[in-house]
Amino acid sequence: MTSAEEAETEETVTCLHLTFYHPCQDEKMMFSCLNFCKREQVRADETAKFGRDSSVCRYKLMDTRVSRIQFSLQFFRRLHTSEYCFEIKNLSKKTKLTVNQTELGYLNKIDLPWKCIICFGDYQILAEIQEGESMDYFETHLHLAEAPILQERCLPCLPSLPPIPENGISPSFFLSQGKSPTEIDENEL
Repeated sequence: MTSAEEAETEETVTCLHLTFYHPCQDEKMMFSCLNFCKREQVRADETAKFGRDSSVCRYKLMDTRVSRIQFSLQFFRRLHTSEYCFEIKNLSKKTKLTVNQTELGYLNKIDLPWKCIICFGDYQILAEIQEGESMDYFETHLHLAEAPILQERCLPCLPSLPPIPENGISPSFFLSQGKSPTEIDENEL
């Protein structure tokens, strides 16, 4: 037998890619404690916490407006499946967290979609899950965005504004006056 035949089967590792953006990131350096260079292993039974308290949080944000513990990510396996997922929980009493427009108050939690945008304050984080098989640990790979994530990747996700007619008068103007808009020929003006 060759050494390749005797070797352990290599299993893939679930990787959570997180791309961070803040409009003042160049001046305030709030991401200076994050490691953007390489993947980092996290044991499956650990909770990955994000916030400004380095004694509790694995991922520290250098910003006094961020809560001591802003949010956490927990790795888990769905019941009766081999699918691995993440759960996100808001741990800030002062700041709401949104995940793809779902607002989470203090201690609210939801399953993290495979691709989503997490927002709190002026922070935008694009989260993308790369599937794997390992039960012992997962990896995180942090990235820094140079442009706002919401404008760059998620314009269709934002609520659209009602169209404004060519005459510039909004239909809400007529509704506030108790009248409904009527169509007229432009020659009658």
